[in-house]
Amino acid sequence: MSKIFDSRVAIYVSTITEIEVLGFPQLTDEEKTEIEKMLKTMLIVPLDSQIANIAASIRRMYRLKTPDSAVAATALFTGTILLTRNIGDFKKITGLRVEEI
Repeated sequence: MSKIFDSRVAIYVSTITEIEVLGFPQLTDEEKTEIEKMLKTMLIVPLDSQIANIAASIRRMYRLKTPDSAVAATALFTGTILLTRNIGDFKKITGLRVEEI
């Protein structure tokens, strides 16, 4: 994971992912501060109507939960690789590039 952050590659993050990482109930104030610092170095991609439509199609076709569909749609929309700890649900999506972290 640190290799990703040490590279000069732009990192895109869905607003859904932002909600997920900042929404952990056990998140300490220190962890929240660190996450917020990391997020400031990334390009946050807002969930707009185009991404919502892609997400809706993914949800219908692959029966994913709405947040996972939105994250996948964001990666497809931006043409980026989806980095996740849970590749199982995402691997079946046609055209989506997925890597496990």
